Amino acid sequence: MTYSNGRFKIILTLIIALLLTALPVPEPLNHFRPDWLLLVLGYWCMALPYRVSIGYAWISGLVLDLLLGAPLGIHSLALSIVIYIMVMNHRLIRNLSLWQQALVVGFLAGLNKLVVFWAEKLLFDISITPMYLWSILTTMLIWPWIFLILRKIRRQFAIS
Repeated sequence: MTYSNGRFKIILTLIIALLLTALPVPEPLNHFRPDWLLLVLGYWCMALPYRVSIGYAWISGLVLDLLLGAPLGIHSLALSIVIYIMVMNHRLIRNLSLWQQALVVGFLAGLNKLVVFWAEKLLFDISITPMYLWSILTTMLIWPWIFLILRKIRRQFAIS
């Protein structure tokens, strides 16, 4: 596999994550939507930290801001902080079991939500509700399956 072919497949998985994030769901289920982009970026940063890092997080966050109609830079900032933490600790996280990794991903998803909330709080008069935090739980629960699917893709297409 060539380097650019692997990059194309990584970008394709990020585009799929962005589409899943923008996919309309019924309003009651919207609070339970996992953070797809964080899951996919987190996997690639853990598996290939020298190829996928803060730059991918920043650009993906800008695209996410455009898709969601959020002020530019809010999701970029949050994702960059979370991905920086994940890249700096990728060896430790990689050696944990899947469920321990899910707890770490849940903590990072909570940090992501907190940074987005703080940034939006500076711009708008918003308040946090308990429903805002349900997506953290679903992000944690879906991590093992996302990890296994993306690992299979990485191995099948020899992305390194």
